[in-house]
Amino acid sequence: MGETTEMTEANPVVPLPGELWDLATARTQQALACGALQPIPTESEWIEQGGIRFLVRILTNIARKEAADKKQQVSSNSKPFNPFLPYDRDLFVADLSPTHVCLLNKYNVVDHHLLIITRAYEAQEDLLTLADLEALWICLNQVDGLGFYNSGKQAGASQPHKHLQLLPLPLVPTGTKVPIEAAFTTATWQGGIGVSPVLPFQHALIRLNWHAALTPQQAAQNTLAAYYTLLADLHLYNANENTANENTNELKGAYNLLITREWLLIVPRTQEQFESISVNSLGFAGTLFVRDQTQFDRLKAISPFQLLSNVAVARNDLLET
Repeated sequence: MGETTEMTEANPVVPLPGELWDLATARTQQALACGALQPIPTESEWIEQGGIRFLVRILTNIARKEAADKKQQVSSNSKPFNPFLPYDRDLFVADLSPTHVCLLNKYNVVDHHLLIITRAYEAQEDLLTLADLEALWICLNQVDGLGFYNSGKQAGASQPHKHLQLLPLPLVPTGTKVPIEAAFTTATWQGGIGVSPVLPFQHALIRLNWHAALTPQQAAQNTLAAYYTLLADLHLYNANENTANENTNELKGAYNLLITREWLLIVPRTQEQFESISVNSLGFAGTLFVRDQTQFDRLKAISPFQLLSNVAVARNDLLET
């Protein structure tokens, strides 16, 4: 068991440009050597639909996954288990800010899967803040990756402690860096918000005007504005100035958020799984995860679009049968 620590760093040393990736790769080697990092082996299959080549990962060691799930659900005293308070020092990558720290995902499927977590406990259902997005952009400025946020259990979150996640790009060896990007080429735009006619579930897309000269603070401010624009467009948030109603500015539903240096996508959610197949943000990136061959056969039978439409909000006029 690795050494753990409370997250009380007051004046963190933010990694210099180019340093974060070196820190992540070095920590990966160390964590593998000591057993703190426990990758989950998978095999890959492909399902093509609507011009999108979905990558499907199939577990090859179900016992390890089930043990990981059980450990993350409860601790020895039957209270909810929080792996981030305190976090395992053997998984530590970098201090990002006074409010956030970067760790390796202990049970990773993809190499160098980074977690961007709040030092103090915040709920995964909470709205993202400027501090959250600044921590994310500290990472995105250094690592060309896909960031994502599962806004609670209904959106596929496995932990109640607020955390964003980052995977290095490309997600797949050929084609677009993120498979779902193939659907963006046909998007129609109104007021700067894009909707793809290919995708049979409700979503909203916005282009990000990122460039290397932007500081994480500047990129975060731009992203925060885009984030609220998309939430409002999807009727997930009402920024009504009438604060007499204490519920006026509350989030009105679960969602998945995906972000790269070029775009931001939000998908409203209605349930965590369909036909026993769980879906988080990565499903809407075009990469799916199944527990065994039986689930993969079921996914092929119902199709990725059917799965995603049933856990999101279906656009029935576009749903392929």
